[in-house]
Amino acid sequence: MDTNIKTWLYDIQSSINEIESYFIAIPKMFESYQNDIKTKRAVERNIEIIGEAMSRILKENNTIEISNSRKIVDVRNRIIHGYDSVSDDVIWGIVIKNLPVLQKEVAILLNE
Repeated sequence: MDTNIKTWLYDIQSSINEIESYFIAIPKMFESYQNDIKTKRAVERNIEIIGEAMSRILKENNTIEISNSRKIVDVRNRIIHGYDSVSDDVIWGIVIKNLPVLQKEVAILLNE
């Protein structure tokens, strides 16, 4: 695997781990997330990093096996360019449903 792609995969992995670390001190519940502006902004920033890393990966190799890779980039763009229309529900859904899948897929790719 290309060194750049591995670096970006590590960036994705690191951002997911950082998001998970935010929920050590507070319960991993939507209400806790929604009421903590610092955590919301930190999660959004890490999702931006994940989206940017994915964009770079796709430019280098658009056949990489990652579910919803294009949607990941789209979410990044939405957070950055449509910040005023970002829904807490959507971001929370990504944290709960999509990041665990992405984390597994990235781990598999890094172990190849």
